[in-house]
Amino acid sequence: MHEENKTAANGCGKIRSGTQNEAALLALMEKTGYSMVQENGQRKFGGPPPGWEGPPPPRGCEVFVGKIPRDMYEDELVPVFERAGKIYEFRLMMEFSGENRGYAFVMYTTKEEAQLAIKILNNYEIRPGKFIGVCVSLDNCRLFIGAIPKEKKKEEILNEMKKVTEGVVDVIVYPNATDKTKNRGFAFVEYESHRAAAMARRRLIPGTFQLWGHTIQVDWADPEKEVDEETMQRVKVLYVRNLMISTTEDTIKAEFNKFKPGVVERVKKLRDYAFVHFFHREDAVAAMSVMNGKCIDGASIEVTLAKPVNKESTWKQHFNGQISPGSENLLGFPNKEDGHQKSLGKPASLSVRLNGQHSPGPPEVERCTYPFFPGIKLTPISMYSLKSSHFSSAAMHLDYFCNKNNWAPPEYYLYSTTSQDGKILLVYKVLIPSIADGSQSYFMPDKLCTTVEGAKELAAQFTLLHL
Repeated sequence: MHEENKTAANGCGKIRSGTQNEAALLALMEKTGYSMVQENGQRKFGGPPPGWEGPPPPRGCEVFVGKIPRDMYEDELVPVFERAGKIYEFRLMMEFSGENRGYAFVMYTTKEEAQLAIKILNNYEIRPGKFIGVCVSLDNCRLFIGAIPKEKKKEEILNEMKKVTEGVVDVIVYPNATDKTKNRGFAFVEYESHRAAAMARRRLIPGTFQLWGHTIQVDWADPEKEVDEETMQRVKVLYVRNLMISTTEDTIKAEFNKFKPGVVERVKKLRDYAFVHFFHREDAVAAMSVMNGKCIDGASIEVTLAKPVNKESTWKQHFNGQISPGSENLLGFPNKEDGHQKSLGKPASLSVRLNGQHSPGPPEVERCTYPFFPGIKLTPISMYSLKSSHFSSAAMHLDYFCNKNNWAPPEYYLYSTTSQDGKILLVYKVLIPSIADGSQSYFMPDKLCTTVEGAKELAAQFTLLHL
C-alpha cells in the first residue's frame, strides 16, 4: 500500500471510534484498489480509479454532497455512492482536527451516473434522521460583471475584458427591456477554464477596478441549471426572450402559428419574455428552428426550449436574490436590469405552488438571538444595504427587490369577501408602478386568507414568482 494512503487513513483514525477507524479506511482501499491522499483540506479517494486510461470524465459527471454527518467517512460513504455507478474520484473535505467538513464531491465516470446519483441519493437518509443533499457540481467558467455603462456594445465589452484578463472566450450581453439599443448594465464573461475565471475574478474583485471610468461589480455567475436529456426530450414549451414590452400575447401566438396554423396551445408573457406552449413537441422543436432570430414588433427574438423546474426544489434552496420568471414552472433567462441579475439562462428555481399543493415557505434565515451588552456600538444602516438572505418575509423581499431594480415601492390594495361559513376572507392586489403596462398591470393570488399578514405575504410571494 502507498505510504500516503497510510498517512491519510491515520490522519482520521485518532478521532474515530468503534468501526470507524483507521482499519476501516485501509480495508476500503484494499477492497477497491483505490488510492487515498489527503492534501489541501481534502482527502481524495481515487482520481483516477485503478486501471483508468485516458482523460478525466467531462463536465457534468461530478455531484456535490452536503449535510454529511461530521463523523462519517469514506468507508460508509463510498458504498452508498457506488450504487449509482463507478466512482472516478471521491473528495471529502476535511477539518484540521480530522473531522469532515460536512460536504464532499463525487465524480462519476459518466454524466448518466451522476444524474442517477442525484435522483436516488438526494434527500437520502444516510443515518437515522440525517438526510444528505446531492446536486450537480460544475466548474464555473463564467463571471458576472455589473455596473457596465449601458451604451457599450458586446464587441467593446469583449475587447476590454480581453485587455484586462486572460482566457476570455466570449461575452454575453442582453439588450435593455425598454431600449434595445442599450445593454442592461451587466454582462457575462465566459473563460476557457475555471482557473482562468478564478484568476480574473481575483484580479477584478477588490472593488476598485474600473472599466470606462466605472467601478464594476464582479461575482461568479450562477451556473446554468442542468436538466437531464430524458426530461428535455419531453419539453413542448418554448422560452422566448428579447421581446418588446408592448408586444402582446395575441401577437406572439399569431407569429408562432404562422409556420403551421393551430399548433400553439397558449402563450404566457411576462415583461419582455414569454412561454409559448405547444400541443405537440415536434411542433415546438420546428417552431424553435424557424422563429429563432425572427423580428417581432422590431425586436430580434431568441427562442430556446424551456427548462423544467425541479419540483422537489423549494424556495429556500437557491433564493439568493434572483427571482424566477417561471409562473409556468419553467426556467428561462434573466430579466433583471441594472446589474442585479447574476444568473444566465437559469433564474433561481422558485418552485412555489399556490394551488394548495405546497405552501410557499420563506427563505431559511438565521433566527438566533444574541445578548445585547452595555456599550455595544450600534451603526445606523439602510435595510437596502443588506443582502436578501437577511429577510425572511416575502413582503420585505419584494420591497428589497424593487429597490435594487430602482423601482418605486410596491403598492398593496386590500380586498375582502365573506366565506360560506361567515368568515371574512382577505386578498391583496399588488401594483408595481415602475413596470405597470398593458400586459401586466397588477398581481393578485388566487387564494384568500383569514389574516391581513397572511394575505400580504401570499400576495408578495405571488408577485415575486411572476416578476
